[in-house]
Amino acid sequence: MKIYDIEFPDKPLFLAPMEDVTDPAFRLLCKRFGADMLYTEFVSSEALIRNVNRTQQKLTIYPEERPIAIQIYGHDPASMADAARIAEEARPEIIDINFGCPVKKVAGKGAGAGLLRDIDKMLHITSEVVKAVKLPVTVKTRLGWDDDNKIIVDLAEQLQDCGIQALTIHGRTRSQMYKGEADWDLIGKVKNNQRMKIPIIGNGDVTTPERALENFNRYGVDAIMIGRGSIGKPWIFSEIKQYFRTGEHKQILTFEEQKAILKEHVIASVKWLDMDDEEGGDDPFTLTEKVITEISNKRLKGIIHSRRHLAATPVFKGIPNFKETRIAMLRAETLNEVFAIIDSVNI
Repeated sequence: MKIYDIEFPDKPLFLAPMEDVTDPAFRLLCKRFGADMLYTEFVSSEALIRNVNRTQQKLTIYPEERPIAIQIYGHDPASMADAARIAEEARPEIIDINFGCPVKKVAGKGAGAGLLRDIDKMLHITSEVVKAVKLPVTVKTRLGWDDDNKIIVDLAEQLQDCGIQALTIHGRTRSQMYKGEADWDLIGKVKNNQRMKIPIIGNGDVTTPERALENFNRYGVDAIMIGRGSIGKPWIFSEIKQYFRTGEHKQILTFEEQKAILKEHVIASVKWLDMDDEEGGDDPFTLTEKVITEISNKRLKGIIHSRRHLAATPVFKGIPNFKETRIAMLRAETLNEVFAIIDSVNI
Protein backbone atom coordinates (compact mmCIF):
# COMPACT_ATOMS: atom_id res chain seq x y z
CA MET A 1 0.00 0.00 0.00
CA LYS A 2 1.22 3.50 -0.84
CA ILE A 3 0.19 6.98 0.18
CA TYR A 4 1.57 9.13 -2.62
CA ASP A 5 5.18 7.84 -2.76
CA ILE A 6 5.33 6.46 0.81
CA GLU A 7 5.33 2.67 0.82
CA PHE A 8 3.90 0.57 3.64
CA PRO A 9 3.92 -3.17 4.35
CA ASP A 10 0.92 -5.41 3.87
CA LYS A 11 -1.89 -4.69 6.36
CA PRO A 12 -0.30 -1.56 7.84
CA LEU A 13 -1.23 -0.28 11.30
CA PHE A 14 -1.31 3.45 12.03
CA LEU A 15 -1.30 5.25 15.39
CA ALA A 16 -4.23 7.66 15.53
CA PRO A 17 -3.66 11.34 16.37
CA MET A 18 -4.90 11.97 19.92
CA GLU A 19 -4.67 15.22 21.89
CA ASP A 20 -2.54 14.95 25.03
CA VAL A 21 -1.66 11.37 24.04
CA THR A 22 0.43 11.14 20.86
CA ASP A 23 3.41 13.19 21.95
CA PRO A 24 6.94 12.00 21.03
CA ALA A 25 7.28 9.91 24.21
CA PHE A 26 4.26 7.77 23.33
CA ARG A 27 4.85 7.80 19.60
CA LEU A 28 8.36 6.40 19.97
CA LEU A 29 7.05 3.52 22.06
CA CYS A 30 4.37 2.71 19.49
CA LYS A 31 6.98 2.84 16.75
CA ARG A 32 9.17 0.41 18.69
CA PHE A 33 6.26 -2.02 18.83
CA GLY A 34 5.47 -1.88 15.15
CA ALA A 35 3.26 1.11 14.32
CA ASP A 36 3.80 1.74 10.59
CA MET A 37 2.68 5.38 10.60
CA LEU A 38 2.53 7.93 13.40
CA TYR A 39 0.51 11.11 13.79
CA THR A 40 1.14 14.09 16.03
CA GLU A 41 -1.35 15.52 18.46
CA PHE A 42 -3.89 17.94 16.95
CA VAL A 43 -2.20 21.23 15.98
CA SER A 44 -4.37 24.34 16.06
CA SER A 45 -3.89 26.41 12.91
CA GLU A 46 -4.63 29.67 14.73
CA ALA A 47 -2.18 28.90 17.54
CA LEU A 48 0.46 27.80 15.05
CA ILE A 49 0.38 30.99 13.01
CA ARG A 50 0.47 33.00 16.28
CA ASN A 51 3.64 31.10 17.23
CA VAL A 52 2.24 29.75 20.52
CA ASN A 53 5.07 27.86 22.22
CA ARG A 54 3.07 24.78 23.28
CA THR A 55 1.75 24.43 19.73
CA GLN A 56 5.18 24.89 18.18
CA GLN A 57 6.42 22.11 20.47
CA LYS A 58 3.94 19.73 18.84
CA LEU A 59 5.92 20.00 15.59
CA THR A 60 8.94 18.26 17.13
CA ILE A 61 9.77 15.13 15.15
CA TYR A 62 12.57 12.64 15.84
CA PRO A 63 14.24 10.67 13.02
CA GLU A 64 13.15 7.36 14.58
CA GLU A 65 9.47 8.28 14.18
CA ARG A 66 9.27 8.40 10.43
CA PRO A 67 7.04 8.19 8.51
CA ILE A 68 4.94 10.69 10.43
CA ALA A 69 2.08 13.09 9.72
CA ILE A 70 1.43 16.43 11.36
CA GLN A 71 -2.30 16.89 11.85
CA ILE A 72 -3.74 20.41 11.77
CA TYR A 73 -7.23 21.71 12.49
CA GLY A 74 -9.09 24.97 12.16
CA HIS A 75 -12.09 26.68 10.60
CA ASP A 76 -10.52 29.37 8.40
CA PRO A 77 -9.20 28.37 4.95
CA ALA A 78 -6.45 31.01 4.86
CA SER A 79 -5.23 30.18 8.37
CA MET A 80 -5.24 26.48 7.59
CA ALA A 81 -3.16 27.07 4.45
CA ASP A 82 -0.68 29.19 6.43
CA ALA A 83 -0.51 26.58 9.18
CA ALA A 84 0.13 23.84 6.62
CA ARG A 85 3.08 25.80 5.25
CA ILE A 86 4.53 26.21 8.74
CA ALA A 87 3.99 22.51 9.51
CA GLU A 88 5.68 21.59 6.23
CA GLU A 89 8.87 23.27 7.49
CA ALA A 90 9.07 20.59 10.24
CA ARG A 91 9.50 18.10 7.36
CA PRO A 92 6.88 15.47 8.12
CA GLU A 93 6.00 12.98 5.41
CA ILE A 94 2.33 14.04 5.35
CA ILE A 95 0.09 16.95 6.34
CA ASP A 96 -3.19 15.58 7.72
CA ILE A 97 -6.36 17.63 8.18
CA ASN A 98 -8.56 16.95 11.19
CA PHE A 99 -12.23 16.98 10.21
CA GLY A 100 -13.11 14.40 12.85
CA CYS A 101 -12.52 15.73 16.37
CA PRO A 102 -15.96 15.79 18.05
CA VAL A 103 -15.19 17.65 21.28
CA LYS A 104 -17.10 20.85 21.89
CA LYS A 105 -14.11 23.18 22.12
CA VAL A 106 -13.13 22.14 18.58
CA ALA A 107 -16.33 21.11 16.76
CA GLY A 108 -18.34 23.83 18.51
CA LYS A 109 -16.10 26.45 16.92
CA GLY A 110 -16.63 25.11 13.42
CA ALA A 111 -13.42 23.08 13.22
CA GLY A 112 -12.79 19.32 13.36
CA ALA A 113 -16.06 17.40 13.03
CA GLY A 114 -17.92 20.72 13.17
CA LEU A 115 -17.15 21.10 9.47
CA LEU A 116 -19.43 18.15 8.75
CA ARG A 117 -22.18 20.77 8.99
CA ASP A 118 -20.51 22.99 6.40
CA ILE A 119 -19.26 20.77 3.59
CA ASP A 120 -18.56 23.67 1.24
CA LYS A 121 -16.14 25.17 3.74
CA MET A 122 -14.59 21.76 4.44
CA LEU A 123 -13.87 21.30 0.75
CA HIS A 124 -12.56 24.87 0.46
CA ILE A 125 -10.17 24.30 3.37
CA THR A 126 -9.01 21.02 1.86
CA SER A 127 -8.32 22.58 -1.52
CA GLU A 128 -6.42 25.50 0.02
CA VAL A 129 -4.21 23.22 2.10
CA VAL A 130 -3.48 20.97 -0.89
CA LYS A 131 -2.45 24.02 -2.93
CA ALA A 132 -0.36 25.47 -0.09
CA VAL A 133 2.14 22.63 0.33
CA LYS A 134 4.27 20.28 -1.73
CA LEU A 135 3.77 17.37 0.70
CA PRO A 136 0.90 14.90 0.29
CA VAL A 137 -2.24 15.96 2.17
CA THR A 138 -4.61 13.49 3.81
CA VAL A 139 -7.87 13.87 5.74
CA LYS A 140 -9.39 12.22 8.80
CA THR A 141 -13.13 12.57 9.30
CA ARG A 142 -16.30 10.81 10.46
CA LEU A 143 -19.39 9.30 8.84
CA GLY A 144 -21.34 12.54 9.16
CA TRP A 145 -22.83 14.85 11.76
CA ASP A 146 -25.55 12.49 13.04
CA ASP A 147 -27.54 9.39 12.10
CA ASP A 148 -29.69 11.39 9.68
CA ASN A 149 -26.65 12.78 7.88
CA LYS A 150 -24.25 9.93 7.19
CA ILE A 151 -22.73 11.54 4.11
CA ILE A 152 -19.33 9.87 4.01
CA VAL A 153 -19.76 7.98 0.72
CA ASP A 154 -20.37 11.15 -1.29
CA LEU A 155 -18.04 13.23 0.87
CA ALA A 156 -15.16 10.85 0.25
CA GLU A 157 -15.44 11.44 -3.50
CA GLN A 158 -15.57 15.20 -2.99
CA LEU A 159 -12.47 15.18 -0.79
CA GLN A 160 -10.66 13.02 -3.32
CA ASP A 161 -11.50 15.57 -5.98
CA CYS A 162 -9.79 18.24 -3.83
CA GLY A 163 -6.51 16.40 -4.26
CA ILE A 164 -6.01 14.49 -1.01
CA GLN A 165 -3.83 11.38 -1.14
CA ALA A 166 -5.61 9.23 1.47
CA LEU A 167 -8.71 9.33 3.67
CA THR A 168 -9.13 8.03 7.22
CA ILE A 169 -12.69 7.36 8.35
CA HIS A 170 -13.71 7.01 11.98
CA GLY A 171 -16.82 4.85 11.90
CA ARG A 172 -18.98 7.10 14.07
CA THR A 173 -20.90 10.33 13.62
CA ARG A 174 -20.02 13.48 15.49
CA SER A 175 -23.17 13.11 17.59
CA GLN A 176 -22.02 9.67 18.75
CA MET A 177 -18.75 11.10 20.08
CA TYR A 178 -17.08 7.83 21.19
CA LYS A 179 -20.24 6.00 22.22
CA GLY A 180 -21.91 3.03 20.55
CA GLU A 181 -20.15 0.87 17.98
CA ALA A 182 -18.16 2.05 14.99
CA ASP A 183 -19.95 1.35 11.70
CA TRP A 184 -17.40 -0.40 9.54
CA ASP A 185 -20.02 -1.28 6.92
CA LEU A 186 -20.02 2.34 5.78
CA ILE A 187 -16.22 2.45 5.82
CA GLY A 188 -16.27 -0.63 3.60
CA LYS A 189 -18.81 1.00 1.30
CA VAL A 190 -16.42 3.90 0.73
CA LYS A 191 -13.51 1.55 0.11
CA ASN A 192 -15.51 -0.51 -2.38
CA ASN A 193 -16.78 2.53 -4.27
CA GLN A 194 -15.15 2.08 -7.69
CA ARG A 195 -14.77 5.83 -8.05
CA MET A 196 -12.39 5.94 -5.07
CA LYS A 197 -8.74 5.72 -6.13
CA ILE A 198 -6.98 6.81 -2.94
CA PRO A 199 -6.22 4.58 0.08
CA ILE A 200 -8.96 4.26 2.69
CA ILE A 201 -7.90 3.88 6.31
CA GLY A 202 -10.43 2.51 8.80
CA ASN A 203 -10.62 3.67 12.41
CA GLY A 204 -12.80 2.76 15.38
CA ASP A 205 -13.01 0.01 18.03
CA VAL A 206 -9.89 -1.89 16.96
CA THR A 207 -8.77 -3.22 20.32
CA THR A 208 -7.91 -6.86 19.51
CA PRO A 209 -5.88 -8.69 16.84
CA GLU A 210 -8.99 -10.61 15.79
CA ARG A 211 -10.93 -7.42 15.15
CA ALA A 212 -8.05 -5.92 13.17
CA LEU A 213 -7.79 -8.93 10.86
CA GLU A 214 -11.56 -9.13 10.44
CA ASN A 215 -11.70 -5.47 9.40
CA PHE A 216 -8.97 -5.94 6.81
CA ASN A 217 -10.56 -9.08 5.38
CA ARG A 218 -14.21 -8.07 5.49
CA TYR A 219 -14.01 -4.43 4.46
CA GLY A 220 -10.85 -4.36 2.33
CA VAL A 221 -9.40 -1.20 3.87
CA ASP A 222 -5.86 -0.29 2.95
CA ALA A 223 -4.75 0.37 6.53
CA ILE A 224 -6.17 0.40 10.04
CA MET A 225 -5.73 3.24 12.51
CA ILE A 226 -5.66 2.45 16.23
CA GLY A 227 -6.43 5.11 18.83
CA ARG A 228 -7.82 4.39 22.28
CA GLY A 229 -6.80 0.73 22.05
CA SER A 230 -3.16 1.82 22.24
CA ILE A 231 -3.45 3.99 25.35
CA GLY A 232 -1.54 2.28 28.12
CA LYS A 233 -0.75 -0.54 25.69
CA PRO A 234 1.67 0.60 22.98
CA TRP A 235 2.60 -3.04 22.30
CA ILE A 236 -0.85 -3.66 20.76
CA PHE A 237 0.75 -3.16 17.33
CA SER A 238 3.15 -6.06 17.92
CA GLU A 239 0.37 -8.30 19.22
CA ILE A 240 -1.74 -7.63 16.14
CA LYS A 241 1.13 -8.23 13.73
CA GLN A 242 2.03 -11.45 15.52
CA TYR A 243 -1.56 -12.61 15.05
CA PHE A 244 -1.40 -11.73 11.35
CA ARG A 245 1.72 -13.89 10.99
CA THR A 246 0.81 -16.87 13.15
CA GLY A 247 -2.95 -16.85 13.71
CA GLU A 248 -2.27 -17.07 17.44
CA HIS A 249 -3.32 -14.44 19.95
CA LYS A 250 -0.54 -14.53 22.52
CA GLN A 251 0.66 -11.94 24.98
CA ILE A 252 4.04 -10.76 23.72
CA LEU A 253 5.19 -9.35 27.07
CA THR A 254 5.08 -10.79 30.56
CA PHE A 255 3.29 -8.87 33.29
CA GLU A 256 6.62 -7.59 34.65
CA GLU A 257 7.75 -6.56 31.16
CA GLN A 258 4.50 -4.65 30.66
CA LYS A 259 5.06 -2.81 33.93
CA ALA A 260 8.59 -1.97 32.80
CA ILE A 261 7.24 -0.46 29.56
CA LEU A 262 4.81 1.69 31.56
CA LYS A 263 7.76 2.94 33.60
CA GLU A 264 9.70 3.70 30.41
CA HIS A 265 6.78 5.76 29.19
CA VAL A 266 6.72 7.74 32.43
CA ILE A 267 10.46 8.40 32.12
CA ALA A 268 10.07 9.50 28.50
CA SER A 269 7.25 11.87 29.45
CA VAL A 270 9.38 13.38 32.20
CA LYS A 271 12.30 13.85 29.82
CA TRP A 272 10.01 15.40 27.21
CA LEU A 273 8.21 17.84 29.51
CA ASP A 274 10.54 18.49 32.45
CA MET A 275 14.12 18.29 31.21
CA ASP A 276 16.32 19.83 28.56
CA ASP A 277 18.42 17.72 26.21
CA GLU A 278 21.61 18.12 28.23
CA GLU A 279 19.95 16.84 31.40
CA GLY A 280 18.13 13.93 29.88
CA GLY A 281 20.73 12.37 27.61
CA ASP A 282 20.18 10.77 24.22
CA ASP A 283 17.98 7.80 25.13
CA PRO A 284 14.40 9.03 25.64
CA PHE A 285 13.51 6.08 27.88
CA THR A 286 16.31 6.07 30.45
CA LEU A 287 17.74 8.35 33.12
CA THR A 288 20.94 7.97 35.11
CA GLU A 289 20.63 6.99 38.75
CA LYS A 290 22.00 10.41 39.70
CA VAL A 291 19.27 12.24 37.80
CA ILE A 292 16.57 9.94 39.16
CA THR A 293 17.77 10.65 42.69
CA GLU A 294 17.70 14.39 42.04
CA ILE A 295 14.17 14.47 40.64
CA SER A 296 12.47 11.50 42.29
CA ASN A 297 10.52 13.60 44.80
CA LYS A 298 9.84 16.61 42.61
CA ARG A 299 6.36 17.39 41.24
CA LEU A 300 6.77 16.71 37.53
CA LYS A 301 4.64 17.66 34.54
CA GLY A 302 5.61 14.40 32.84
CA ILE A 303 4.04 12.40 35.67
CA ILE A 304 0.81 14.32 35.47
CA HIS A 305 0.77 13.98 31.68
CA SER A 306 1.35 10.21 31.70
CA ARG A 307 -1.18 9.36 34.41
CA ARG A 308 -4.03 8.88 31.95
CA HIS A 309 -2.05 6.12 30.25
CA LEU A 310 -1.49 4.39 33.59
CA ALA A 311 -5.14 4.73 34.56
CA ALA A 312 -6.37 3.42 31.20
CA THR A 313 -3.91 0.58 30.73
CA PRO A 314 -5.42 -2.90 30.42
CA VAL A 315 -2.31 -4.27 32.15
CA PHE A 316 -4.06 -4.10 35.50
CA LYS A 317 -7.52 -5.07 34.28
CA GLY A 318 -9.18 -7.68 36.46
CA ILE A 319 -6.82 -7.32 39.39
CA PRO A 320 -8.92 -7.56 42.58
CA ASN A 321 -9.57 -4.32 44.44
CA PHE A 322 -7.60 -2.28 41.92
CA LYS A 323 -9.85 0.77 42.16
CA GLU A 324 -7.97 2.35 45.06
CA THR A 325 -4.63 1.77 43.31
CA ARG A 326 -5.99 3.37 40.13
CA ILE A 327 -7.11 6.43 42.10
CA ALA A 328 -3.65 6.65 43.66
CA MET A 329 -2.11 6.58 40.16
CA LEU A 330 -4.30 9.48 39.10
CA ARG A 331 -3.10 11.48 42.11
CA ALA A 332 0.63 10.67 41.92
CA GLU A 333 2.91 13.60 41.13
CA THR A 334 6.45 12.27 41.64
CA LEU A 335 8.55 9.46 40.22
CA ASN A 336 8.84 7.85 43.63
CA GLU A 337 5.07 7.80 44.05
CA VAL A 338 4.17 6.44 40.64
CA PHE A 339 6.95 3.82 40.52
CA ALA A 340 6.05 2.58 43.99
CA ILE A 341 2.43 2.15 42.90
CA ILE A 342 3.41 0.26 39.73
CA ASP A 343 5.81 -1.96 41.68
CA SER A 344 3.13 -2.78 44.25
CA VAL A 345 0.76 -4.29 41.69
CA ASN A 346 1.00 -8.07 41.35
CA ILE A 347 -1.07 -10.79 39.69
